[in-house]
Amino acid sequence: MAHVKANGIQIEYETFGKNTDPAIVLIAGNGAQLNFWEPDFCEMLVKENLQVIRFDNRDAGLSTKFDDAGIPDMKKIYQAAQEGKPIKTAYTLEDMADDVAGLLDVLKIKKAHICGASMGGTIAQVFAYKHPSRTCSLISIMSSTGNPNNPQISPETLAIVTATPPNEREAYIDYSLQMWAKIWSKGFPFEPERARRYCEESYDRCYYPQGAIRQNAALIANGDRRQYLSELTIPALVVHGTADVLFPVEAGKDTARTIPNAKLLLIEGMGHDMPKGTWKSIVEAIARQANGISHLC
Repeated sequence: MAHVKANGIQIEYETFGKNTDPAIVLIAGNGAQLNFWEPDFCEMLVKENLQVIRFDNRDAGLSTKFDDAGIPDMKKIYQAAQEGKPIKTAYTLEDMADDVAGLLDVLKIKKAHICGASMGGTIAQVFAYKHPSRTCSLISIMSSTGNPNNPQISPETLAIVTATPPNEREAYIDYSLQMWAKIWSKGFPFEPERARRYCEESYDRCYYPQGAIRQNAALIANGDRRQYLSELTIPALVVHGTADVLFPVEAGKDTARTIPNAKLLLIEGMGHDMPKGTWKSIVEAIARQANGISHLC
């Protein structure tokens, strides 16, 4: 792994594959680090003749933290969002999208396929409409348009995923495993060994829950993206699970309806995670899109 200075911050990143192949940038979700995109998944994309770039978003992993901004009051932010009032945050999703552009600049990559999951999908969307000339294609996984009319996450699930995890290592791992087990894809068997390995690696690499709160504030403040997404002219793939409890499946359908000519891949039984049983379908869909426009990227 390596780090660079880009867009005024330090960004930790790693690449897989040949730098002569078309690039695909993988953007992690709220609070997640680059290890969300597991090496085996990255290597599957490499076999499809793609150069893979995974990185830590700002305020996560080994990239720059924003401690001086403090911890936002999420109750006030949710209330302001409901009332349509402006929301002040430490940074915006546009800033996070510009981080991706800055990373590509340093790597001397003019255009890339931009892929994100959950909040990473929203950052990918913002990148696509803010930097369309640098976007070969958009891949939005288990994300949404910010449409307030979509079905909302249940209060019970929201409480599970927004609770502050314990500080102590073993308590954190036990807590995280229980959380994943509760929200895991209903159509796929739970993978306890894989989940434990991910939780251990994430804690040991960088335990930093306060960054996730600031990222979440930026996500809420971004609001409804439909107007911008409806003007996209780039190829787009929307991937969503039918059993997603964070962003119900209607969010994926809404995203695909909003982006002109977007392709929609619904995965039966997939929730707000990526079981290994989904990887083949996702990678094949990404490869079809990438190969179909290889002459343009």
